[in-house]
Amino acid sequence: MARSLMRFGKYLGQNYTATAAPSLSVTSVRNRSSDARIQVAKPVVEMDGDEMTRIIWQFIKEKLIFPYIKVECLYYDLGLPYRDQTNDQVTIDAAHAILKHNVGIKCATITPDEARVEEFKLKKMWLSPNGTIRNILGGTVFREPILCSNIPRLVPGWTRPIIIGRHAHGDQYKAQDFVIPKPGTVKMVYTADDGTTQEFQLYKYKDGGVAMGMYNTDESIAAFAHSSFQIALGKKWPLYLSTKNTILKRYDGRFKDIFQEIYEKNYQKQFEDAKIWYEHRLIDDMVAQALKSDGAFVWSCKNYDGDVQSDIVAQASVDTHRW
Repeated sequence: MARSLMRFGKYLGQNYTATAAPSLSVTSVRNRSSDARIQVAKPVVEMDGDEMTRIIWQFIKEKLIFPYIKVECLYYDLGLPYRDQTNDQVTIDAAHAILKHNVGIKCATITPDEARVEEFKLKKMWLSPNGTIRNILGGTVFREPILCSNIPRLVPGWTRPIIIGRHAHGDQYKAQDFVIPKPGTVKMVYTADDGTTQEFQLYKYKDGGVAMGMYNTDESIAAFAHSSFQIALGKKWPLYLSTKNTILKRYDGRFKDIFQEIYEKNYQKQFEDAKIWYEHRLIDDMVAQALKSDGAFVWSCKNYDGDVQSDIVAQASVDTHRW
């Protein structure tokens, strides 16, 4: 990878080494002499990434953005070496900067596994920067494919786009998981602020194993619902929410109930006027329907399902854009 980066750097007329530059979470103001550039009124949070993306992003900025746009970029280095140096504080700082300024541009980053920990001599296996940022923002990721009529698609029947709405908060991406080393019992305990408690036995182990606890909040689910309904109305496409509430009756059932309540209270009349509809579907039924459809609908998914389905939809097209 280091050789590839240096070769690409020479192609762009730049010198490059494989180590990250020692940058700080500080403001980086780009200056150009031309007065003909478009003036951007507010700053943009810029989050640099790892490996090849650092070179490509630098090329894009210098050749395609800054000659035409006058913008203040607030620079955060999310390259793995600097995340390790700051104990991942730089990722948290970047997320809070986005909360303040509302717009952020992020390059691809490495979420380290055991091999990367050894390769980069990291202090620990740091969490996904995307997951950290999404959990702080509490945001929803919408991904829509860009279809090209002259390029064959992996799913030929998808002649119109499918928008995947991913609830990018909590669930597996903010879970507490651990290894059970020997026989014993795992329990979950809820302690209310008034001191009352509820206890649930998860499993009694006869041997070792694994366990996990995850969560979500009514506030985040409601925000996900509102954004999903608004995107569907903007596109004038039907909206589907998929869960597995037949198995996770309370957890996934909460998503189903909150969506239905918000729909009936805030959006049903608007959907009917637009001649579109909202439905809840089981995830397996929804996957089958999607494959048989020609597209033109919004599909709201829980965090993990959205992670998977957005990549599946992306592979059926040339490119995708997110907002």
